[in-house]
Amino acid sequence: MSYKAIYTYAWDLAEEGVSKAVGQFEALGLDTVTIAGSYHAGKFLRPHGRAGKVYFPEDGTVYFKANPARYGAIKPVANSLLSLQDVLRELTSQERMKTNVWLVLLHNTLLGSAHPDSAVSNAFGDRYIYNLCPSAPDARAYAIGLAQDVTETYPVSGLSMETPGFLPYAHGFHHEFALNRPNRWLDSQLGLCFCPHCLKGAKAAGINATRLKTQVAEDVSAYLASDLDYPADMAEAFWAADTRTDGDLKAYLDWRCTVVTSLVRDIRGAVRKEVDVAVIPSVARPTGGAWYEGSDLAALADATGIIEACFYEPGAQRVKADLFDIRRRLRGKGHLRGIVRPAFPDLETKGDFLAAMQALGAGGVSEVAFYNWGHLRSANIGWIADGLRALEAAR
Repeated sequence: MSYKAIYTYAWDLAEEGVSKAVGQFEALGLDTVTIAGSYHAGKFLRPHGRAGKVYFPEDGTVYFKANPARYGAIKPVANSLLSLQDVLRELTSQERMKTNVWLVLLHNTLLGSAHPDSAVSNAFGDRYIYNLCPSAPDARAYAIGLAQDVTETYPVSGLSMETPGFLPYAHGFHHEFALNRPNRWLDSQLGLCFCPHCLKGAKAAGINATRLKTQVAEDVSAYLASDLDYPADMAEAFWAADTRTDGDLKAYLDWRCTVVTSLVRDIRGAVRKEVDVAVIPSVARPTGGAWYEGSDLAALADATGIIEACFYEPGAQRVKADLFDIRRRLRGKGHLRGIVRPAFPDLETKGDFLAAMQALGAGGVSEVAFYNWGHLRSANIGWIADGLRALEAAR
């Protein structure tokens, strides 16, 4: 197994030309292109972009030619680029590098807006349209269909699946705004989903989620009606205490992990056996916080065989600490890959980057990916070859 990958987008490859880009990647010592097959909205600065420097991708679309018959009520929306060029087809048609597809599964505002009954709902009934709920049958069918569709239609070598679970309350939705100080306790309470699908599933598991929903709504309302702003350390302690002393909350959080694990296992079962299926477990930093999103690292490793963890940390010592903790949680289960950003806000100097790569190699990580070609300056891209050598030398 070899995975030395660069994350990228179809629009950047289309502008550069697939063949030329692949040549650049090869020269760096890479063997895989990990391309976004489904993605959300953004506002991206492109340091080496030629057709403009700031790019706004179409929200919630797919970058491959999907077969609607493989989906249920929620169907993917094709990106307009596909009417001009099928970049994924071009990638899979060349034999110099493998093609891995990166799927953003349930973080989709376009589809959440169109199907609010399948979106996450907080204790007040507010729908978070940016997050399809992994408990919702239509959302699950969409995620499974997406993975099966792209692997049946294109000869890809693997999948990297992101956002299979419950996103946190704060996750970069357009112009998020509040005139009170955020904190871990408040964000965690507001991030809990109590949609009818979750309430039904939790009840079947013997959890009184209806009581919990009422309690969360009352607690949040009381806090917002007060003149308090919890200090960060106190909010952390209050949330930790809630997760330990409220039996229904603890059981509910544990149950959410079974929901996400079962979805990931269903995706693995629907995809061609020869295709590698990796799961990116979390948007949280450090990775150990993935449990809140329903990502049990060891259970996901059992379900797919591969965890692709984001080592998005400022400095080699923090990368080393995150790796140590991930290994501890996996307890030998599955295979661990890493994703590294050789630039601000993580590893801002080449020395920091090389030290982090050495730490990963010394910690037993042999497969890595770099994020993201279109976002990185050319000078930072140039560090990758030395980074791969540092990784191998440390192993």
